[in-house]
Amino acid sequence: MTLRDVLTDLMSVPGLSGHEDRVRRRIAGHLDGIATESDRLGNLWATFPGEGPSVMLFTHMDQLGFIVRKIEADGFLRLERLGGVPERALASQEVTVCVGEGRDVDGIIANKSHHATSPDEKYTVVRVADLYVDCGFESADEADAAGVRIGTPVVYAPGSFAMGAHRVTGPAVDDRAGCAVLIEVARALAKRTGGPTVHLAFTTQEEFNLRGALPLAQRLLPDIALQVDLMLATDTPDMTGRGDMRLGGGPGISLYSFHGRGTLNGVIPHPALVRLFE
Repeated sequence: MTLRDVLTDLMSVPGLSGHEDRVRRRIAGHLDGIATESDRLGNLWATFPGEGPSVMLFTHMDQLGFIVRKIEADGFLRLERLGGVPERALASQEVTVCVGEGRDVDGIIANKSHHATSPDEKYTVVRVADLYVDCGFESADEADAAGVRIGTPVVYAPGSFAMGAHRVTGPAVDDRAGCAVLIEVARALAKRTGGPTVHLAFTTQEEFNLRGALPLAQRLLPDIALQVDLMLATDTPDMTGRGDMRLGGGPGISLYSFHGRGTLNGVIPHPALVRLFE
């Protein structure tokens, strides 16, 4: 399979933070023939022994989403967001309620009819607490029979589609793109004949304060740790002046990030490591 094939395959699998089992199994399948380990948090990693300073390349398997907060008597589902979900982009989104492989339920985040919307409402973002999901259930009992419970994971409907000849988009590209890259790296490392010890780690709960990566780093104790993740592209009209990152322009290094309103505060990379890569 090509890198693109692996990416689109991984994007077809739901994996909310704390519920990454399906993604982990799919990744393990792509690493067939390569020895892997896992821990109780659900992290998956492969170690390629070598000499000299050890390197840990890590990415995350989980994605943003929601859990079911309440099941209304009429079968509608109320949500609690998990991770930095953008509220202004939620209305009318297709979602998947993850009750079990082969049994998942499709739904849509409801959006009040334009014909019934007041002038003030047309320019107001609806809070997550006020949104609801319509899965076609007519009662809470019907939702229960389908396997929906309080705490059931909900994600954007999995999938991907091509944009032009060389671009792919979809809800879980963060960070199934990083997972696909590390699978390619693993295949290359399996054929190498020398070099340092390299740990390739597919971690859990990145969208929930790095709960998987931190204890794994303490376990593996690498000399160098590098995260393979996404960066903001700034080559669109709405991002003019923010930076010089161009989609398709090659890899970049994040020199500083801060997310005051998100679940992750950000990162300041080690200056010596930045100089090494530059």
